[in-house]
Amino acid sequence: MSTTRLIRRLAGALGLVPALLAVVAGAPGAAPAAPGDAAGAREARRAFTLEDLYRLARPAGVDVSPDGRRLVYALTTRDLPRGRSNTDLYLLPAKGGEPRRLTWTDERAEASPRWSPRGDAIAFVAPEDDVDQLWLLPMAGGEARRLTKLATGVAGPVWSPDGRTIAFESRVYPECGADDACNRRRIEARRDGMLKVHLADELLYRHWTSWADGRVTHVLVVDVETGAVRDMTPGDRDAPVFSLGGGDIAFSSDGSELLYTRNPDPLDRLALSTNSDVFAVPLVPDEADPERGAGAVAPAAAVDLTRDNPAWDGRPRVSPADARQVAFLRQHVPGYESDLVRLAVLDRKTGAVRELATALDDPVSDFAWLPDGNGLLAIVPRRGTTPLLRVDLATGAVRDVADFGDIEELAVSPRGDAAYVVRSRVGEPHEIWRVPLRGQGGPERLTFHNRTVEREVDIRPAEALWVEGPGGRKIHVFVVKPHGFEPGRKYPLILNVHGGPQMMWSDRFRGDWQVYPGAGYVVAFPNPTGSTGYGHEFTRAISRDWGGRVFEELDAVAEALAALPYVDADRMGAMGWSWGGYAMAWMLGHTERFRAMASMMGLYDLRSFWGATEELWFPEWDLGGVPWESPDYERFSPAGFAKNFRTPTLVICGERDYRVPYTQGLQLFTALRRQKVPARLIVLTESGHWPGWYDIALYYTAHLEWFSRWLGGGGPPWSTADFAANLVFDRETGERIDGPPRDAGRVSR
Repeated sequence: MSTTRLIRRLAGALGLVPALLAVVAGAPGAAPAAPGDAAGAREARRAFTLEDLYRLARPAGVDVSPDGRRLVYALTTRDLPRGRSNTDLYLLPAKGGEPRRLTWTDERAEASPRWSPRGDAIAFVAPEDDVDQLWLLPMAGGEARRLTKLATGVAGPVWSPDGRTIAFESRVYPECGADDACNRRRIEARRDGMLKVHLADELLYRHWTSWADGRVTHVLVVDVETGAVRDMTPGDRDAPVFSLGGGDIAFSSDGSELLYTRNPDPLDRLALSTNSDVFAVPLVPDEADPERGAGAVAPAAAVDLTRDNPAWDGRPRVSPADARQVAFLRQHVPGYESDLVRLAVLDRKTGAVRELATALDDPVSDFAWLPDGNGLLAIVPRRGTTPLLRVDLATGAVRDVADFGDIEELAVSPRGDAAYVVRSRVGEPHEIWRVPLRGQGGPERLTFHNRTVEREVDIRPAEALWVEGPGGRKIHVFVVKPHGFEPGRKYPLILNVHGGPQMMWSDRFRGDWQVYPGAGYVVAFPNPTGSTGYGHEFTRAISRDWGGRVFEELDAVAEALAALPYVDADRMGAMGWSWGGYAMAWMLGHTERFRAMASMMGLYDLRSFWGATEELWFPEWDLGGVPWESPDYERFSPAGFAKNFRTPTLVICGERDYRVPYTQGLQLFTALRRQKVPARLIVLTESGHWPGWYDIALYYTAHLEWFSRWLGGGGPPWSTADFAANLVFDRETGERIDGPPRDAGRVSR
């Protein structure tokens, strides 16, 4: 029986409306529920609250010891009342057991741990005087030793195979390179001088949350014995290229070369170009300066390994078994940041590039070599999950290893018998899991940092729905029902549209999926046109059609959700972040279905967005060129439909957001209030496109308050006005401040 026919039969048996096709289980390939997770046991727990979100710990940065017996990782915990966040390092037996805390510094966050090749030390990054530095922790015992003291900071450390040097990223002045005294003089002059000025002669003068101000990212290498530092990627541009996932530095397996990425296009093209090439720089002994130590190296002339591809190449990783084989990720289409990401292998001897797993029609997000060099593991988004796949090097064939939720990190044991991942599901917070690779059973959870909260609190799972949209397209929607759900009741609903727009909601733990159901809301997360994970044509179809079929699909989703027997169709709200915020502004001008909306970091006026954003390749691809040539900037701009705005709207933006400049939010708020539409504006003065963890607490507070006011669900534990004014907690004691809350419904002027 076909999947579609089976879904239709289930739909009829369950009495669902014709437009709604329901999959009664969770996401495809989901692991079975853990013991004690039956509905009755879950409902016996109390509702999830905003404060519970900040009780959860988050592991990250997993690395396996060279002997395969231990894992090191960083664990982040947060203290909401005191406004403190801390990250410490932990050691865990690779087969499971009690983790051992390695660092105990409440005032300093240790992150990015990496085992030395001999397993006798762990390198990690931690701040000193508010600047991240590189440290070494000896495993035989003793205190950590600071290895660097650079004004330009440290990120992403990578050991050389012989353990003598460590490569890392640092934002330097090109004319200074690794000369710390030179960099420090310029940094201090800018910081302490009378003038505070940004100066630019080319585009891409700022990025995400920071201004370039003449600095670029280079790869520096430090000698572990002497602390001497060399600049391995000198020049006038970022090398490696900026990457949200990192991982663009690698040593060859014999240590003779350093691989990194760089955009070779002219400087005046960097804001328009998604090009990134993989370069290899030979490492030669630094005979000119023997005092730098026996492990000191100097760069020779770099070689562009992927110069024939004008699009993006990145994440180079050399086979541990054969230094000739370099795996990396590749796109084909220049200027299109959401082009399909493919897995490729370069033969260093012949220069030939061969793409693997060519049957995959969704982007590879991460990968790792197997130790024998005969294959690789890859993570790929697929229909709401991110399964772990095995790719055969010889044939390129792909097979599933594990599909049990959302996998965000990947490390492989030295023997190749297991993979270690950071995994979560909507109803299960992030923990470290072991995935056997040789048929020794299924995935095994290794850490239980969040067990106390899991036992106390109802962390809601998701159900997967499929809505039939225009043209017969099936739209995947995650739905989370509220705490204490009763089939006979009707609940307010919040529709959450994702950003990107080329990304997907996945079966992953997120605060949005728990805070609102804990307050009595049904929440729905659709993956319409533009989403990844449903084939590349589905992703590609949103470009140059922002106001088109995607909103027909969202309308069909809203219609189907309104028809659910437990949804109150008169109390539906909508929210979205980034492109999802744009979707809110667009719907403001085209529908009055929703009683309230919330737009975060959203686009509003597309012409002015183009003129102030930094990565111009994004609008010029998705909107078909420049504003004076493409009609899309007017046709799809919500600002052109402002006269139709009627729905009360919460607007949140970040003053340091250079992706979607905060003036977009100011314009939206002005258009609303000028027409006397109820609205509230929140500007996070220290936040960029992704606010810091404490600012996110205000984000949740404001949403709970806004939707409670207009939809009638549960509200926050304190008012937005009080939290914004720092009047909720005494940061010294962590106690709540007594006193009546300020008016939660008043819009401040």
